[in-house]
Amino acid sequence: MSVLADHFRFLRALAARPKNVGALAPSGPQLARAMAAQIKLDGPVLELGPGTGAITAAILKRVGAARLTAIEYDAQFAAGLKARFPGMRVIQGDAFDLDATLGSREPYAAILSGLPLLNFPTADRHRLLDGVAARLMPGAPFIQFSYGLHAPVTPPDGHIVSQAAFAWANIPPARVWVYRKA
Repeated sequence: MSVLADHFRFLRALAARPKNVGALAPSGPQLARAMAAQIKLDGPVLELGPGTGAITAAILKRVGAARLTAIEYDAQFAAGLKARFPGMRVIQGDAFDLDATLGSREPYAAILSGLPLLNFPTADRHRLLDGVAARLMPGAPFIQFSYGLHAPVTPPDGHIVSQAAFAWANIPPARVWVYRKA
């Protein structure tokens, strides 16, 4: 897939479903590297809302295709990811319902998210974090980027959140938030 084709697919999805896309452009390389840099443990990794795969490519450089599973809601994005990254497991499904989408509660060494959480109700955000927290290995991070000034969701009880990076070169600039068990 070419970068131009990715951008075209992204713009079509943005026009059709702006709430689900939630950005003006695909994530940039600085943000992608900052997200992937937060993966510290060995083991399987889960990516939520990979879109065109801008962050996926950076994750793959750290963990390899055999260890990465991606959940993408949009059928066209999911098909594009399967074509671009053939060794990676791509599931078309709802990241807000991990029980139905994944079935199992396999523990992950990291879960990364490009979901536009600020576009969703607070109750949905908390439901997502509860599902994520139940699937993380001890000490493993949930890594979320956001364009807001503050973390996009209050951490669940027993968890903390901190800003790990600020990607000023991204369009728009974005913050990388890391949630962990306290």
